[in-house]
Amino acid sequence: MSDLVINICPIDDTLTGNNNNKKKQKFYHKKMRYLEAKGYLRGKQNNTHHRADYRHHQSQRQNGSFTKYPFSAAPNKHSPHLTSAAGASHCSSRPSTSTNSQPSVSVTVNSNGRQEQPKEPVTAAADHRPSASGSHRPATTTAGNPNKFLSIDCEMVGSGPKGSINQLARCSIVSYEGDVVYDKFIKPSMPVTDYRTRWSGIRPRDLIKATPYSEARKEILKLLMGKVVIGHAIHNDYKALGYSHPSVLTRDTSRIPLLNLKAGFAESECASLKRLTKAIFNRDIQTGRKGHSSVEDAKATMELYKVVEVEWERTLVSKSMAS
Repeated sequence: MSDLVINICPIDDTLTGNNNNKKKQKFYHKKMRYLEAKGYLRGKQNNTHHRADYRHHQSQRQNGSFTKYPFSAAPNKHSPHLTSAAGASHCSSRPSTSTNSQPSVSVTVNSNGRQEQPKEPVTAAADHRPSASGSHRPATTTAGNPNKFLSIDCEMVGSGPKGSINQLARCSIVSYEGDVVYDKFIKPSMPVTDYRTRWSGIRPRDLIKATPYSEARKEILKLLMGKVVIGHAIHNDYKALGYSHPSVLTRDTSRIPLLNLKAGFAESECASLKRLTKAIFNRDIQTGRKGHSSVEDAKATMELYKVVEVEWERTLVSKSMAS
């Protein structure tokens, strides 16, 4: 059938009457368009435009994307030929000249004669990296939440005979970043017989308007609840508060072999906060005759913890999994 050549002579007005001339011409043109669309005409009867269409549809047959109706979505039921206007929407690759701001979308027809939905354009993903201001700074602790870490240090005075009974006189709490969360002088529930100013830094005038012990204790325990509490020889601070914090949430920098090794001390040695700070940071604390500052000691304790934080927390996790 592909080699068939049909020659159709044009209707000559001189050989026919005028009464049927228009009807025959209409039929002739319809037949010509139909045969041209089917690719049956050759030579002069098939112009360059239709030969290009024929080759286009032949290539569609080979790659499997040929549609039954190459020029329109459906045949015109009132005429045997296919409308070329509808076919232009499928074959034309020219951009749309419409004033609509929407981008032009190409339509693909598969081997079943159905239109395939165009794919959405791929756009670059939004850059969600942290900004230069550091507002999205990643967590700096292994627990992922610095707000759950607090460091505490307490100063005591003496009550009873020769000041042998420890009484809480000042408590300081700092955050993971070293900010002061709590710092108050506390009036003991028993009369003070020894202010221990050389070590505690507490003087009589500091306790005149100090917060009562019972009130301060409630404030402190509320802050410590559910937090990882860090201290140096922290059992003394807990004893002064009459409180027992969960051991899994307690970090005592006086009992960390890793910290002693970094300072060059023996693993089992219970080094003082002053010695550890000097050995690791080369910084002096608790100097002078004015006594200790609980804020300074709490900050130094947090800094020491952060030096071995990753290794220490990993060790604690390993021990808990082994048990």
